[in-house]
Amino acid sequence: MERIVVVGGGYAGFTAARVLEKRLRRELRRGEVEVVLVDPRPYMTYQPFLPEVVAGSVEARHAAVAHRSHLRRTRLLDGTVERVDHARHVVVVRPRSGEPYDLTYDTVVVTAGAVTRVFPVPGVAEHAIGMKHVEEAVAIRDRLLTSFDRAASLPAGPERERLLTVTFVGGGFSGVEGFAELLSLAHDLTRVYPEIDPAELRFHLVERNPRILPEVTERPGRWVVRELERRGAHVHLEAGLVSAEGGVVTLSTGESFASGLLVWTAGNAANPVVATHTDLPVDARGYLVTRPDLRVGTVDDTVPDAWAAGDGAAVPDLALPAPGALTVPNAQHAVRQGRRLAKNLVAARRGRPTRPYVHGSLGVVATLGLGSGVFQYHRVVVRGRLAWFMHRGYHVLAIPTWERTVRVLAVWSTAVLFGRDVVSLAEVQRPRDAFVAGATAAGATAGARRVTGPSGPTDRSATGPAAASRRAEQPAATDPVRAA
Repeated sequence: MERIVVVGGGYAGFTAARVLEKRLRRELRRGEVEVVLVDPRPYMTYQPFLPEVVAGSVEARHAAVAHRSHLRRTRLLDGTVERVDHARHVVVVRPRSGEPYDLTYDTVVVTAGAVTRVFPVPGVAEHAIGMKHVEEAVAIRDRLLTSFDRAASLPAGPERERLLTVTFVGGGFSGVEGFAELLSLAHDLTRVYPEIDPAELRFHLVERNPRILPEVTERPGRWVVRELERRGAHVHLEAGLVSAEGGVVTLSTGESFASGLLVWTAGNAANPVVATHTDLPVDARGYLVTRPDLRVGTVDDTVPDAWAAGDGAAVPDLALPAPGALTVPNAQHAVRQGRRLAKNLVAARRGRPTRPYVHGSLGVVATLGLGSGVFQYHRVVVRGRLAWFMHRGYHVLAIPTWERTVRVLAVWSTAVLFGRDVVSLAEVQRPRDAFVAGATAAGATAGARRVTGPSGPTDRSATGPAAASRRAEQPAATDPVRAA
């Protein structure tokens, strides 16, 4: 049986597996081909919705698409690929339980994606939260809600100020969108927390470059900065994070402040599986060298039986006139690359010619909180509420499967009637705390039944004839008062 192994179940991997199921349904039914997808998470995260998950505008589960619900003919393995050894046609899989093992393949599809780029800044590893997965987005929201609960009960002072201070490091799309959505949520929360004045909120966006949102031109980028500052945010341009030790943020400009929430969104880096744990060719940045038809290699030196797509692949951008241009890592390209990869793989398997991947950008659009956004397509720029509607309209249709589209629309509809849900479920991250506290209290109650009198410990439960017999056998204690 021929085996096709897909490494990673993100945009590109999930889409490729779905198309392979459709294009190879006869071969799969006859048992001639097996499609295997390896991923440590049982779902595909639709990352453009993570900022709205942070704000509570999208339910966390609705930003994730379960593999098992939509990949019915694919064998799903719960584990992490540690190495791709193409010389032996083997991937090394580490399951969450058990020892690593070798999984052989005939064809490998590497769609491992990218990872969060982290610099060795003191305190970041201990205090920062990323924003690349659903769990992180939920944690950010719950942390803010919990901070509001605590701050509302405190008098004015350093601790209250720390709890109401939020810092985002990274001014790219994910950072700006997450920052703006959380700022919008915080202002809405002040309506249900009368103890907190909106002027007490301290939101800091830190960007090392002289401008934010490099995906748009300079003018709309400046407008976004003004819009955030109008809403009370502090945007620190040409500033780097020097330290976050002890929860105190120190910038390269010399500014320093305690921050109750630190979110790291300073770009992506090559996945270590691709960058350093494979014999497939990679470029200087650690991304897989990929042909226009999404085979691994170059036009003159193609690696057989290996394909790649998504954020971890250096895919030539044939829609741009500049020589050597590569596609930018975003959902637009990853989904379409996954689809084209699967079609080309099937075509090559059947001896037919492949087609190059070509996709002209549909523009870029970002949400800046409820009712505000920015969109740009070439020289066309749309700002404000219309751009916000365009953002929601595009992504609610772009998220894979109509089932998820309907669920997201249902949440948005109820939010129009009832507003945001402001319930924090931060304790979900520590599910055993309540149980342990209850068990500890029960043990303390049982111990309290034993009391200590003048002659030593006495068990209140020691009653009845047997207890009386035991007491009679003990020598009588001398009453010091009567003896006197």
